[in-house]
Formats: sequence, C-alpha cells, structure tokens
Amino acid sequence: MTPIMSRSAAAELVAAARLRLGLSWARIADEIGAPVVWTTAALLGQHPMTPEQAGRVCRLLGLEETVAESLRLQPSRGTDPAAMSDPTIYRFVEALSVYGPALKELIHDEFGDGIMSAINFRVGFSRRPDPEGDRVVVTFDGKFLDYRW
Repeated sequence: MTPIMSRSAAAELVAAARLRLGLSWARIADEIGAPVVWTTAALLGQHPMTPEQAGRVCRLLGLEETVAESLRLQPSRGTDPAAMSDPTIYRFVEALSVYGPALKELIHDEFGDGIMSAINFRVGFSRRPDPEGDRVVVTFDGKFLDYRW
C-alpha cells in the first residue's frame, strides 16, 4: 500500500499544475463552488476538502487520486515561519502589528469583552480600481465570541 502523500507535496503539485494549465485560483474555486480564498487556502494545505471537491480539482488539473487523498486530510494549520518573511505575508503581519491594538479596542468598545472567531470566519478578497493604483481589499468577517465568566 502506498503511503498518503503529504499535504505540502500535494500543494506543490496543485500549484505546478495550475500554472502549467494557465488556470487562476478563481477558476478552480468556481469549479468546486467554494469561495476563492478558502479554496486557495485548502489547496495550499490549510483546510480539508470533501471527496467531491478534491476529486473535481484533481480532474480539472489532471492530478492523480493520491493528490485527492491528501487534499481530504485534516491539516496542521499555520504558516511556516520561513514564509512569514515573504514581503506580501509580512505586510499583513505589519498591518496587524500597527492596527491590531486599535481593532482590539474597537471590538471591545462595540461588542464588549470578547474576541473575533477565526473558526467561524470568512475572508473576502477583491481588487478595487483607483486612479493612483489599484487597491487590494481584504475583509475579515468573524463571529463575535464573548467571554463568559
């Protein structure tokens, strides 16, 4: 019996096939009927896919069943520390370092003592045209969870 392919190996095969076929992440998300940010994160190893989703992606990309098996695995979530120094990822870290304390205060002021869930959570992503250069729009949409004593 062949061992299950690692999620990181499957992610590399997905990324390579996507580029080889000239497909966007949005096109793949459309194929499985899921949000583009969630789909991209899942294909990079951060969420498990259903058997149907994994199968459809692998058929679209011409990948074997061993990749689909890996895409269905429960992941170990998080970012490789080496990736945190990537300029794009680091800008998110920087933005949260600068605005995180203010957002925390605003959450407490508006909702009370609690947190924004990262489990009951959606992420939106879009491009907004601007005369001074297009803007990246990222929206975090998490359920408020109050602390209960």
